[in-house]
Amino acid sequence: MFIGGVIAIGMGALFFQPPATAYAHPAAFVLLLTLAAVAAVFKVDLPLSHHGATMSLSFAFEFASLLLLGPHATMVIAATSAWVQCTAGGDGRNPLHRTMFSMAALVVTALAASHVYLLLGGPLAMQTPVRGGFETPAMAAAMSYFVLNTLLVATAVGLESGRPLRKVWNDHIVWCALSFVVGAGAAAGGVALLQDKNAWAVGLLIVPLYLIHRTYGLYFERLDVEQGRVREVSDLHLATVEALALAIDAKDQTATAHIRRVQTFAAGLAEAMGMSAGDVQGVRTAALLHDIGKLAVPEHILSKPGPLTQEEFHRMKVHPQVGAEIIAHVPFPYPVAPIILNHHERWDGKGYPNGLSGEQIPLGARILAAVDYFDALTSERPFHKAMPADEALKVVQDEAGQALDPAVVEALVRLLPNLEAMADLVAEPALHLMLHDDRQLAAATHQDMPAKSVFHDIALAHREIYALYEIAQSMGTSLGVADTMALVASKLSNLVPFSSCALFLYEEESDSLRCRFATGVDAERLQTLSVGNGQGLQGWVGRNQRPLVNARPAADLEAANAAGETSLQSALVCPLVFDGNLIGTLAVYHSEPGRFTDDHRRLLDRVAEQAAGVINNSMVFEQTKRDSLTDNLTGLPNTRFMFVHLTRELARAERLASEVSLLVMDLDGFKEINDSYGHNVGDRALREVARVLRNGIRPYDICVRYAGDEFVVVLSGCGAQEADQKRRELQQAIEDIPFEVRPGQMVKLGSSFGFAVFPHDGEAYETLLSTADHRMYQDKAQRKARLNAPAEAADPTAKRPSVFAKIPRQPAADRAH
Repeated sequence: MFIGGVIAIGMGALFFQPPATAYAHPAAFVLLLTLAAVAAVFKVDLPLSHHGATMSLSFAFEFASLLLLGPHATMVIAATSAWVQCTAGGDGRNPLHRTMFSMAALVVTALAASHVYLLLGGPLAMQTPVRGGFETPAMAAAMSYFVLNTLLVATAVGLESGRPLRKVWNDHIVWCALSFVVGAGAAAGGVALLQDKNAWAVGLLIVPLYLIHRTYGLYFERLDVEQGRVREVSDLHLATVEALALAIDAKDQTATAHIRRVQTFAAGLAEAMGMSAGDVQGVRTAALLHDIGKLAVPEHILSKPGPLTQEEFHRMKVHPQVGAEIIAHVPFPYPVAPIILNHHERWDGKGYPNGLSGEQIPLGARILAAVDYFDALTSERPFHKAMPADEALKVVQDEAGQALDPAVVEALVRLLPNLEAMADLVAEPALHLMLHDDRQLAAATHQDMPAKSVFHDIALAHREIYALYEIAQSMGTSLGVADTMALVASKLSNLVPFSSCALFLYEEESDSLRCRFATGVDAERLQTLSVGNGQGLQGWVGRNQRPLVNARPAADLEAANAAGETSLQSALVCPLVFDGNLIGTLAVYHSEPGRFTDDHRRLLDRVAEQAAGVINNSMVFEQTKRDSLTDNLTGLPNTRFMFVHLTRELARAERLASEVSLLVMDLDGFKEINDSYGHNVGDRALREVARVLRNGIRPYDICVRYAGDEFVVVLSGCGAQEADQKRRELQQAIEDIPFEVRPGQMVKLGSSFGFAVFPHDGEAYETLLSTADHRMYQDKAQRKARLNAPAEAADPTAKRPSVFAKIPRQPAADRAH
């Protein structure tokens, strides 16, 4: 109950104590954190050997943090150094609750001592210059630190061992007082020297710290110097092995307990199968280092969420040999390299790298192969989901005599419950006086790795590389801007947190940036934005070609005159530049203020660099696609677009049992316009007719320039009556065009129409076009007959004039001009 209460108080203190301005000086915080962690490694065992308590010089740096940075930073630094002190080296492992208690006790101690110092008027030297007068608060804080910390530890030891608190204190704790006095004095002296700008002298304070540390060390080690030396060397080797193994485990992005579980299972099987103590230790060490060769395998292969290609698998197969070559240079007193080299060999001889079979494979490698295979099946990996243990065991049994040694499989099946129990008992080393950040407490309950923050950073670095690789891959899978951005946005969330993501493209004609893609919160509003170059966030980034971090998203809405509020509070915007030219901007928004960091900016900048060329190609593709489906002269869709659209509309009409009408139109006497006034006037006539036709139909109908002076109108959901009515309207609208061929000289344009209706006049677009074209020529003949009827009545022998008979021809010289 006491340990649980201290742990709860420590966690509450760390999470609910306001950070205030504790991290306003990150350089000082990081320096003190590093020094404390380093000092924690060089710990001295207290005469509580059966309880695993230790002491280190990290208190001096923690106390310096108390005087410089305040409570919260001191708690984090103290907890960090304590955790390092708990996990670095050590002969055995304490139960997890002891380690957690040590961390919580130190957090509580740091908080209490900090408040004693502040309540007595002690200034924080990084915020208020110290000009003397802080000695009394500092002494009181140091005394509080010592008394509370040692009382908590002594109480826990006394309750656990059943000994009186005073006896535990007097026999084992009180000797620590001198180290606290020296540490506090060195910290206070260092702060005073820093305030007097004598930073060079701070290094001299290491001397008394070293002397007190050395004195304690010599005193505690005098009873067992030789054993202590052997233990130190052994711990150094194991710590190095474990750190390297865990770093590789982080790189591979597998479960954090993978290596320890494999190690426990492999060592248990090795003992059960009668291997010597040295060979068992070799198996144990090989289990830690069996994947060291994956350092030579690219991250995108290790993390690929699907089957490997033949080339990728060939690259993966090098890792046992690389690992064995690395370990061969380490003088282990037991065989390790052969186990690593052969742990991917198969019992049937189809493994790699040497194709060994049966008992040619070292027993340790056969054990490791079975254990690693079973653990891989039951672990969550990027390329497969975790399998239940009973199902995984059946798969392993199926491989007996093929991939795996039958005897090893039989032993694994028989001993599995015991091995799982042993793996569950694996805990972190030893009770200490110092521990790490409270976030490690929750992690420790899952037996996470030592120095989790360090290995977590390794995993993050490799996940960053893989995420960038995924984005680069996704960019090449689509040609459209929207599709490309949808893929990028889905992968970008693995690197940069955002509530919304948007792409703005630069439009040179209007000198503005228009949103072409948006997803997430307020996406619909973002898609309506068009911001002038130099205005708003997008315009500023576009003009200056520099990113903005944690800017105000509302600035874009204001620049675009978009009314209303937005829940987005912070924005990160990066320019898209290709061949020195602005393409647009890539923006991510978040609903929390100040959410983005310089790391996020760096990552988004990398993505923007990759995306700029791809988006530029997508823009070129879309423009080419538009050009291929658009008539350059009139801006209307062309024949290619018409066939695609018509096929889709006819299929829909057939499915819905509705009608589709086609109107084919030909401009009367167009050749005479070209011949009489030149092709530029003819082109203008075509553009005017196209404008009238486009404005005369519904938004979802289309008008196509079919060929030359022929146009086709597709009317969805229209029967013969509606089509005939629309024909008359368009014919009249064309006749009403005030077309001026020369200044002051007007010409009346005329047109002939024919229409066909699906499905009455045909079910294929070829049939419909042929029918409508035939009717158009009938209409043209009738119009000519009506136009020529008055002339024939007056003089039956007269030549029939054209529609443009009244237009005087140009002289030859004018036509040539």
